[in-house]
Amino acid sequence: MRSLCFPIRGRSPLSRTFTVVLLAAFTLAACRSSERAQQPATQPTQRTLSIIPRPVSAAFTGSGTFTVTPSTTILVDPGNAEAARIGRFLAGLIGNTVETTPRVAEAAGAIPAGSIVLTMRGADRSLGAEGYELTVTPERVTISAQQPAGLFYGVQTLRQLLPPAVEYAAAITPHMEIPAVHIVDQPRFAWRGAMLDVARHFFGPEDVKAYIDAMALYKMNRLHLHLADDQGWRIEVPSWPRLAQYGGSTEVGGGPGGYYTRDEYRELNQYAQDRFITIVPEIDLPGHTNAALASYPELNCDGTAPPLYTGIEVGFSTLCVDKEITYKFVDDIVREIGAITAGPYFHIGGDEVMKLTQEQYNGFIERAQEIVRANGKRAVGWDEIAHARLLPTTIIQHWRPRGSLEGIAEAVASGATVILSPADHIYLDMKYDSTTALGLTWAGYSDVRDAYEWDPAERLPDVPESAIQGVEAPLWAETLGKLADIQYMAFPRLAGVAEIGWSPAAGRTWEEYRVRLGAQAPRWTAMGINFYRAPEVPWKE
Repeated sequence: MRSLCFPIRGRSPLSRTFTVVLLAAFTLAACRSSERAQQPATQPTQRTLSIIPRPVSAAFTGSGTFTVTPSTTILVDPGNAEAARIGRFLAGLIGNTVETTPRVAEAAGAIPAGSIVLTMRGADRSLGAEGYELTVTPERVTISAQQPAGLFYGVQTLRQLLPPAVEYAAAITPHMEIPAVHIVDQPRFAWRGAMLDVARHFFGPEDVKAYIDAMALYKMNRLHLHLADDQGWRIEVPSWPRLAQYGGSTEVGGGPGGYYTRDEYRELNQYAQDRFITIVPEIDLPGHTNAALASYPELNCDGTAPPLYTGIEVGFSTLCVDKEITYKFVDDIVREIGAITAGPYFHIGGDEVMKLTQEQYNGFIERAQEIVRANGKRAVGWDEIAHARLLPTTIIQHWRPRGSLEGIAEAVASGATVILSPADHIYLDMKYDSTTALGLTWAGYSDVRDAYEWDPAERLPDVPESAIQGVEAPLWAETLGKLADIQYMAFPRLAGVAEIGWSPAAGRTWEEYRVRLGAQAPRWTAMGINFYRAPEVPWKE
């Protein structure tokens, strides 16, 4: 029977007893019990790494280990402020007291033994902007990358080689062993994202930061914030103040709602940037706009504001696309939200518009994307926008289940690119199974295997892989009211989405992945993540 583990090739195999002790200590034994059941008692246990996403290349380089101690120093290139910041991130992860936190210093002369080195000097150019090389020997740890993002992702891999106890804020871990390995790694896709709906239910800045932290561990780099919908408007727009003050005053079920001040939103952008995550703001247009229509009657064709809405139906609202004030409104929100958004993207929605003719809809989308471009951003929209004439810079987000692909190949032929978010696989608000209390079922159940076992290049057979930006897992919040709900629906599925976006398709199998996934449990517990213990995964205790 084929091993369920991610094999790492080593030159010096260890004895069974030593391997078991080592793997138990450092989260490298995700598949220990499975292999024992499959292998004769006389065979040595295969050494494995439980890293997610699966690296492009990884190998043990011997039986030795590097020991992190209170005297360990993190060394960075002289004058490299970003490397120093990443070094401080790593130091803060390793230690939680003055005595246990490694010193971060600039490298000068010969590198002393016992150091962790973060360098952008002499890195392999083929690694690209996000790739890295990680080498662990008994003498030192070296992470090399072309760009700061690569250093940060190398740190996330190193983090997974450390014991889960490192994630506890109060744990004292003065000595930690890291196995001698050599890893060369870079992402398959540029866009590795998650979407969080803060409109149906409002989630405050600290909840969003917690989600960002979980994304960063798995090298995800886009956070799409769904900031406005029928049930609530969640961000200040100074020229249209009632959007947040009135439109943000409720949520699904009639709760108090809420919104981000401009300062809070700026802070979220900086927090995400520090973890190499780009925030993509979405204001869904021209439908899903009841909160805006209720706040400003002039946006309605009849000049009458509807009442605020707290249900979960869709398709009943739309801006009045024949009024010129509608386009002033769009220009104002794109300009004012875009001005405090660090990234280059602005999501205009465009989904489930049932009150307009196709001609009206196309005209609005074409004009809206021009407004986005005029304000220095790149438009993104749900896959219905493929029917309009799109700019070559516009990105289509494919979301509907298989069979709803009309217009996408034609739009790509004209220069557009695609993000894949197929609802039947990676809508994280879909129930795991019939017993799941949270979530919806309109796209079917989506267990952990469903979310992992698909390939972006095969989803759109008429679209070349070069036109695929990457993947993004939406999490809609009709049934989610607190951070623990978000975590329960996202984990473990989000880890699989991260791997789909990062790792090569070749060699990626469910049987091997499920064991690496099971090994994440102690780390999630240490991080305080409320995750679903899927029965198809062998969870490590």
